[in-house]
Amino acid sequence: MLNISGIEEGYVIDHIRAGSCMKIYDALNLDKCEGEVAIIKNAKSGKLGKKDIIKIEGLVPLDLELLGFLDDNITVDIIKNNKIIEKKSLSLPDKITGVAVCRNPRCITSIEQGLKQTFILSDRKRHIYRCMYCEERL
Repeated sequence: MLNISGIEEGYVIDHIRAGSCMKIYDALNLDKCEGEVAIIKNAKSGKLGKKDIIKIEGLVPLDLELLGFLDDNITVDIIKNNKIIEKKSLSLPDKITGVAVCRNPRCITSIEQGLKQTFILSDRKRHIYRCMYCEERL
């Protein structure tokens, strides 16, 4: 049995789709985190079959919208004094900014360098986002 110590203060990012934790690790820049970071891959899950988990020691900034965009099944437990003080269930955000780049070479965002890339959720069921400016599918 694998034993990972508890967290006094920090986060547990749970219910990550199996095999996806490194994408989340990179997106959150956890390589720059000074506290301990534990990655558990392919843990048994009654709900998902298998799942990944990331434990982060310390209260670093987390972009919950980015996490919801990457995997809307994720839950985030906020830990203080070795206890879960809050549990957040994530969902697909209605709008994402600065996370992806529009593929349309004629989009205004390709020409205007200072313009932030923004995508709007157009189909929640199929997880489809479209560029706010040219409606190119992400």
